[in-house]
Amino acid sequence: MRASDIMTTNVITVAADMAVDEIARTLIQKNISAVPVVDGNANVIGIVSEGDLWRRPENETERHRPIWLRLFAGGQEDAREFTKTHGKTASEVMTSDIITIGEETNVGEIAEILEKNRIKRVPVLREGKLVGIVSRANLLHGLAARKEEGPAAPSGDDRTIRESILAAIEKEGWVSHGALNVIVTNAAVELWGWVESDEERQALMVLANGVDGVKSVEDHLGSVAPWVHGA
Repeated sequence: MRASDIMTTNVITVAADMAVDEIARTLIQKNISAVPVVDGNANVIGIVSEGDLWRRPENETERHRPIWLRLFAGGQEDAREFTKTHGKTASEVMTSDIITIGEETNVGEIAEILEKNRIKRVPVLREGKLVGIVSRANLLHGLAARKEEGPAAPSGDDRTIRESILAAIEKEGWVSHGALNVIVTNAAVELWGWVESDEERQALMVLANGVDGVKSVEDHLGSVAPWVHGA
């Protein structure tokens, strides 16, 4: 399997000037833990995760390092930490030194990249533009899809089916969050992620079953908790 077989394509992004409180609401409403930051040309310039928003003076969680540690770290580190904890926009709090991969990167390489760099997700680029994101959860989806009989990597037909399902979902527009993934192996479809209602779950099952070439559809979808929507 490669990145294009497991990546989430409905990627929620934010602009560099988006306020941090809006970013926090986006993460909650879309049920995601991080969001890429893009410029006006759809180039990825950074990523903001939950961790980037945890230590804030607004909620009294700002980190206060011991004086001895500050002496060893130096002023540069203190200045960087201040900007991240007090910044008001995505460009000020984001992690800008990000690692990216291409669609052809295989899952073994992706796993090594995540482990080596101690990161939870990596943006997928095509000709420099964002086309998806692969998280640890996506890797687990791909692993779980490998049944005991050990099927080969997805074929060209499998990839066509996956692209058709994702395109149909995007066209219909029910799924507004970034927590849905589709894995296809030997024309068997597995739906992973979250839905906001039983109606959405049923609609996704009907949609996937209606795509040409699909032999079966397996539902691994969870339900988004009511508090996510502010209910």
